[in-house]
Amino acid sequence: MASREPQQASKTLTRERLGPPVTVKVKICGVRTPAILEAAVAAGADFIGLVFFAKSPRNLEPDEASTLVEAARGRIGTVAVMVDPDDALIDQVAGTVRPDILQLHGQETPERVAAIKARTGLPVMKAIAVAGPEDIVDANAYAGIADEILFDAKASPDATLPGGNGVPFDWRALSAARTPFAVSGGLNPANVGEAIRLTGPALVDVSSGVETAPGIKDETLIVSFIQAAQAAAQQQAKAS
Repeated sequence: MASREPQQASKTLTRERLGPPVTVKVKICGVRTPAILEAAVAAGADFIGLVFFAKSPRNLEPDEASTLVEAARGRIGTVAVMVDPDDALIDQVAGTVRPDILQLHGQETPERVAAIKARTGLPVMKAIAVAGPEDIVDANAYAGIADEILFDAKASPDATLPGGNGVPFDWRALSAARTPFAVSGGLNPANVGEAIRLTGPALVDVSSGVETAPGIKDETLIVSFIQAAQAAAQQQAKAS
């Protein structure tokens, strides 16, 4: 069983806010290579996501991920993304990869999230699939348990991946969501500004929106995405 010391304040997922955030944190998810890690760091991203899900084109083996995490340590936050993981995978990722944060992107119940937090001592981001306003209430069950809620687009019934499908949802559905929260699902350099304007998230999370093919990240798109997010956050701050 893996255990970790409490995370330092600098590794927290979000910060408390009143109204639109002055800054928006950015997570580049599905990072697989040292070159893309370096591009994310250089562009000013706050986190990289490392995927542990065999069906994903962004999947990593724990030893590959461990190398990336060591290179990232102290420079950018690391998030391990798993889908309904069993205890063996949780222990391997928490103990060997040693990420800063765990992201649970499956059907994990509040009880399961609490058990994983207790098992690893790591902060947990819980993804909630959204198709409409009625799905926002699902997040309430995780209040006081998950350290962060990530609202992502609900995958179609025939999709093989729960996220990273490049499909957005109606961001206006988040008007009743508790803050702070993170937003994902179909974000790209062209629309991230609108997503920030409509939802005021603490964090935006992108994967396929900065790719040229499934699992192939593009350094130029990463820079464009972060610049667009930062510009939108600055505009929100001036308007608030």
